[in-house]
Formats: sequence, C-alpha cells, structure tokens
Amino acid sequence: MRPTRRAVFFVGSAIPVALLVSVIDAASWPLAAAYLVGTFVSVAIDAFLSLPPRDLGVEFHLPPLLYIGSQDPLEVTLTARRGGRPVAVELACDTGALLRRTTRQNGTVSADAPAALALPLVPLRRGIARVERLWLRWQGPLGLMWRQRIIAIDTDIPVLPNVRAVRAAALQFFSRHAPAGQKSQRQQGDGSDFDALREWVPGLDGRSVDWKHSARHLKLVCKEFKAERNHNIILAFDTGHLMSEPLDGVPRLDRAINAGLLLAYASLREGDRVGLFGFDSAVRLYSEPAGGLQNFARVQRATTELDYRLEETNYTLGLSHLLGRLRRRSLVVLMTDFVDTVTAEMMLENVARLTHRHLVMFVSFQDPALKRIVDARPASIDAMARATVAHDFNQERSVVMERLTRLGVHCLDTGHEALDSAMLNRYLLIKSRELI
Repeated sequence: MRPTRRAVFFVGSAIPVALLVSVIDAASWPLAAAYLVGTFVSVAIDAFLSLPPRDLGVEFHLPPLLYIGSQDPLEVTLTARRGGRPVAVELACDTGALLRRTTRQNGTVSADAPAALALPLVPLRRGIARVERLWLRWQGPLGLMWRQRIIAIDTDIPVLPNVRAVRAAALQFFSRHAPAGQKSQRQQGDGSDFDALREWVPGLDGRSVDWKHSARHLKLVCKEFKAERNHNIILAFDTGHLMSEPLDGVPRLDRAINAGLLLAYASLREGDRVGLFGFDSAVRLYSEPAGGLQNFARVQRATTELDYRLEETNYTLGLSHLLGRLRRRSLVVLMTDFVDTVTAEMMLENVARLTHRHLVMFVSFQDPALKRIVDARPASIDAMARATVAHDFNQERSVVMERLTRLGVHCLDTGHEALDSAMLNRYLLIKSRELI
C-alpha cells in the first residue's frame, strides 16, 4: 500500500494549516492537531475498506506467437471474490526490449461483473520477446490509498515473419472477386504454352484462330495459351545495416520478408520454384529453389534465419556468389536499399553483371519521413535546409533507378503499404510477357 496524491496533499497541508491557526489564535492549535489526526484516521479507514489483493482474481492468456508488423492482445480477466462497490483497476505490463511499451488499461470490476482487459503486444523486431510481469493497482473508496499487486509472468514468445498478413493478402488477391486494379487479371491467350482449343466467338483475337483445326471441325476454333511454369524465382534479401533501420516502426528487412513471402506463395501457386538468398558482408543463407505449395512452410522457416546485421553490404561478394550458384535463367528479386549514388556504384556494377544471364527485379523502400520533410511547408531556415537535403536524396534515388531501368532491371521504389501488390503485379506482368 502507498498513499495517493490526495492523501499526500491533505497530510502536507496540515503544517501550514497549524501555523496559520497558531498565528490567528494560539489557543486553537488543537484544531490543527485534530485535522492531522483526522487525515491519518481517514487514510487508515480507506486502507481498511479497499479491496484486499487476495480478493482480486487475475487470469491472463498470452498469444503463442507474435508476428512482426501486427499485434496480438494479452488478455486479462479480473474478478472480485467478495461483494461491495465496483473497483476501478489500472493494469500495466513489463515487457522486454523486442516489444513496444504497452499503455495502461483501466477497468471496473465487481463481484457481479468481471472486467476483461486487453494489453496490445506490438513486436518491434523478430526474435524471442519476453513478457515479464503484470502490475495492478486500485484505490480505496476515499481515494487516499493505493493497493498494488504484482504478478510474475516470465514467458518468452517467438516473433515470426507476418504469415498472417500473407494469408490475408493471398485470399484477397486470388479470390474470384478480387478488386479491380489491385490484381492483374490473367487474360486468355497470354503465354506461350498451348492449353486448349475453343470455339471462336466475336470479341476474341482473330490471330488466335487455328485454320487447320477449323477446317477439320467445319467451324472456327482458336487456340488458348497459358504462361510457362517451373521458372526459378530467387528472393534475395539484403540483411545489412540499412535494412535494419525501422520504417514506420518496423525494420525494412521485415517488411521485405513479408512482401517476399506473399510473392513466394503466388509463385508456388503459379507452378514456379522459389529459393531464398540472404547476404550482407558475407553470404548468410542460400536455399535451393523448390516448387509446390507444400514448400511454402519451408520458405517461411528459412526466412527466420535472416537476422539483423550491422555490417556494410558487400554486393560484389553476395551477387557474385549468387551468380555462381544459379545454373538456369531465373527471376532474381533483389530487396535492398541505398543512400545515394556514391554508395550505389558497386551495387549497380554487380547488378549489371547479374542481368547478363538473369532477369532482375530491384525492390527498395521509399522513406515516408523524407517525403514528409519535402512536402512540409518550411517554417524556418533549418526546415528549408532539411527539405533541400531530403529533396537531393530523392533526386539521387531517381538517378539510380533510371540507370537500373536502362540495364533492363524491373525497378520498384514504392512505399511499404503498396509494396505487396506492386511486387505481385510486376511478377504477373513478367509471367504474362514470358520475360524469364
């Protein structure tokens, strides 16, 4: 138990009240003593009437897993084991460094009405998050004393790539009623592999008419084609220090992994083979391409090995190693980031070497902080200087993207909120044009 601010105020005001009474009338000093005694008696009564900690029942439920970029609740149910007035309870939680600090939750509990509270657990990075203890406190009926109870939890929760978001996005993209403009619809006739013959109807491309079979069937028939399958798709992740920087609270690497998992699911569903590659100052991961939706779990487990690194990315070592590993033409999805044209020179040279044998999709993230600085109205000379520097950085990124495009690289430089759909649409476009 400890006193509230109200109790401290009443006790602290007893001294100036006693001095004031003594100055006005020295014979009235017993009134000041009575005021002080009354305050202490009120505090004792408040402590006696408050809900004892043993009469407050606490049940909690922790999520078994946490996903980066998402949040799950720590559910707490409070019950009062004896009758009386409703009690307002404050709830807080101590967590490890991998979880964002939780906000306090308030609830009212009584014998007839339990309180159900939820503390959001928001992971900041992948790894093993720790939930340490719960703090509960409540006041007495007079608001003079705090009662407190601490419950040790000491539980570890794994933080994994956000497969939940991948499932939701996959259902949205591959549903029959996918919203127009978000999913690239597959048109009949795209691709180079023969699929079937069908009767020609007005509106179909006249160039698809098969005249030989039309003469045999005595009616116009046309050929339908489908995109070729069994391509190699390599998801190459830069795990260097730039990719460890947060982007709206989530590291760039984790946002890249989430988008890469969605692309992996789409590729496996389309019949292609998916492999993983991770590098920074050294090669950290290489997973051979494999096909079939049953391999999505293997891809997901492999992404957990992509750890955060503080080293500078060595594009020469990483991309040369990848070039030596790949025996057939593949689509290499390179997810990385850079600062300016100077640091991007080595990257450009090695990407150019990779494009001689493979098709490259270059994916990077636009920084929303830079965009806000550029778009904001400058209110001072310092703000104008920051906006100028931010604009120069954006211009240098545009120069690098233009040089990559001239090399034949498919470039995506977009915000993280639109990255999933942009990567998937570009992949479907590459498939339909048979560019791999």
